[in-house]
Amino acid sequence: MPVEFLLFAATLLSVALFHAHTLKVALAGLAVITAYKLGFATFAHGTGLAGLGAHLRDEWVLIVNLLLLLVGFAILARFFEASRAPAVLPRFLPEGWKGGFTLLALIFVLSSFLDNIAAAIIGGTVAANVFAGRVHIGYLAAIVAASNAGGAGSVLGDTTTTMMWIDGVDPRDVLHAYVAASVALVVFGVPAAMQQHRHQPITAGPAAGERVDWVCVAIVAFILISAMATNVYVNVAHAGLADRFPFIGVAVWVAILVSALVRRADWAVMPEAAKGAVFLLALVLCASMMPVEHLPAASWQTALGLGFVSSVFDNIPLTKLALEQGGYDWGFLAFAVGFGGSMLWFGSSAGVALSNQFPEARSVGAWVRHGWPVALAYVVGFFVMLAVVGWEPHEPHRPAEDTPTATVSTGVR
Repeated sequence: MPVEFLLFAATLLSVALFHAHTLKVALAGLAVITAYKLGFATFAHGTGLAGLGAHLRDEWVLIVNLLLLLVGFAILARFFEASRAPAVLPRFLPEGWKGGFTLLALIFVLSSFLDNIAAAIIGGTVAANVFAGRVHIGYLAAIVAASNAGGAGSVLGDTTTTMMWIDGVDPRDVLHAYVAASVALVVFGVPAAMQQHRHQPITAGPAAGERVDWVCVAIVAFILISAMATNVYVNVAHAGLADRFPFIGVAVWVAILVSALVRRADWAVMPEAAKGAVFLLALVLCASMMPVEHLPAASWQTALGLGFVSSVFDNIPLTKLALEQGGYDWGFLAFAVGFGGSMLWFGSSAGVALSNQFPEARSVGAWVRHGWPVALAYVVGFFVMLAVVGWEPHEPHRPAEDTPTATVSTGVR
């Protein structure tokens, strides 16, 4: 096993054990892995500082986009909270555990056309209000899972499915991921909602006469529409632009700055949000330096395994490798790499964003112990889709001359 994998595994284990110092651990792991690559190994595009520079040039758009989105959506969440709309929602949610499940279903739908980070943050903001600030860790895991499941079958709902779209995969070829995602929502959503109801039921609602600030609601909508419109523009109207500049993150911040002229933004959330973003980016950079050149042969077993791998390994390079290899049923892969990261709090950007709102979620042990329905939902959803839809590898979506000819290895290396 390459030394880089051992160093990355040690970093992830340290994150799990020392969850009160996750940022320091992640940065230390990044420093050690980078030093090893500089002195004893090679990067994808060369050795030494030149290889590192080339690697960073490949990754900088992704890194800056994630940083801008994570911090920007934290400010969006404060605008949403200031609108008092989350406080009014208990009037419209069903009583008992069904109200908690309905909220998860709304997050699922929201994530189908929004970025899953935004869906998770909005869901967390609503949950904090309707449950009087007492949100169970198991329910936090369910919020992340709902946001990731909702984006699994939509090329607008998750970075990995957007990557497939950019690469030439037909959007209809990922739609059947919703078969697994819908089943998963029920499997993890019902027990999580019951768990939350026992912990803290939905509150009665706001005081009489409290009103929604529709200006703040309009600001939230403006920021989200800016992100969606930019996403469509750079990925459809001008395919290829998304890899050249962090347009989506910049669009979100332009919208925030314009909105701040109307309502003062809560800039105080930026330091904590930035710390969470830097933590995730450190892990993303660590994962990007792993010497994974090939995946096992494409099969439903490989796709199932990639879901578990994506809970600790950044799903973006996994998706990139799968697209280069070809031969996958893209709906299965979309569900696996999109939903799989929900099994750990740092397994997806949505989980990291939510942990900025709820620091108590930064415990691997508590997440696994109370969020166990998420892992069960992944397995059940995957096999229901296998039984109902069946594994049907799609035809190559690239011209023959663009398809890599390298031999696929029989294992990850």
